[in-house]
Amino acid sequence: MDLGEAFAQMGIIARVTIFMGVVPLGMGIVYAISPSEQRLALMRPLSLAAIFGALSGTMAGVINSLVGMARTQTPVFSPVVAAGLAESLVPVFFGFGCLTVAWLCVAVGLWRKA
Repeated sequence: MDLGEAFAQMGIIARVTIFMGVVPLGMGIVYAISPSEQRLALMRPLSLAAIFGALSGTMAGVINSLVGMARTQTPVFSPVVAAGLAESLVPVFFGFGCLTVAWLCVAVGLWRKA
């Protein structure tokens, strides 16, 4: 499965939580290019939104995996459930990765501003 197909199969919650990781990344890049106090002040709430979005996306994936497991005749931790739980960690991994790069961009902007 390629990345485009995986994105096409995502639900709306997964897409929103993935998008929320990109928002502070974009703001971090903008701040690195043109640092200002207003952009830095906006970076903090955007980072919190990305953290909460990543956590809620992961929890939604865990919930869906557990509900799928509960709907079987005998609830068993199968390879399908394991794959679902592994996929539910993608929003946290992607979101925190974007936040890492975003705050590195902020550090570059702070360095340029000084």
